[in-house]
Amino acid sequence: MAAAERSAEKDSGLKARKELAEKVYAALAKAIPEPKAELRYGSVYELLTAVMLSAQATDKSVNAVTGELFSKAPTPEKMLELGEDNIRNIVKTVGLANTKAKHILEAANILVSDFNGKVPETIEELVKLPGVGEKTAKVVLNVGFGNGVIAVDTHILRVAHRLGLSDAKTPSGVSKDLEEITPSEYIRNAHHYLLLHGRYTCKAAKPNCSGCPVAGLCRYITH
Repeated sequence: MAAAERSAEKDSGLKARKELAEKVYAALAKAIPEPKAELRYGSVYELLTAVMLSAQATDKSVNAVTGELFSKAPTPEKMLELGEDNIRNIVKTVGLANTKAKHILEAANILVSDFNGKVPETIEELVKLPGVGEKTAKVVLNVGFGNGVIAVDTHILRVAHRLGLSDAKTPSGVSKDLEEITPSEYIRNAHHYLLLHGRYTCKAAKPNCSGCPVAGLCRYITH
C-alpha cells in the first residue's frame, strides 16, 4: 500500500472513531448527568493521596480510612508530622498498606522540600513522586486541576476496547487515543463517563447490555 493510501486510511479511521466518540459521550452524558469522583477528598493534595491509596483497592475501602487520615493530616506538612507508622496504622485495611504508607510519606517530603507544599500541575513532575504513575497523575490533573486528559484504568480500558474507541493494548496507548478523539465539550468529564459506565454497566464478567445506553454503538454485544 502506498504512503498516500495508508495516510488516507488512517485519516478515515480517525474520523470514524471521532464520530463514534461523539455519539458515545452524548449518550453517556444523558445517562450520567453528574459524573464525579467517588473518592472523598477536600483538596488537590487529599485527592492525590486518595488516588495513591486506590491502586489495586476499591474506592469504598479507601474512603473508609481517609476520613481519619485527612482529619489528622490534610497537608503534606501534617503528613510528615503524622509519620509512617501512624499512616500505616490508619490505612492498614487498604491493600498494599505498607508500601502505600511509605510512598505517601516520601511524596509528602518531596512536596514540602521541592514544591513548597503544593501539588505540581504537570505530569512530568507528578510521576516523579513515589507511588504516582501516569494514571494517578492524570486523575489529579483532570479532577484536581481541570485539565483535558484522560486517565485509563481497567474499567476504561475494557469500555474503550468493547466500543471500538481504541484498540491500543496499553493504558497509555488507550489514553492517547481517547484524548485524540474526545470532543472538547466532553473532555473534562470523559474519564468519569467511561469509568462509571465500566464500573456499573459494562462490567467485566456480567455486563448489563440490556440496560446499556450505548448498546446500539457497541461491537462487543452478542445476543
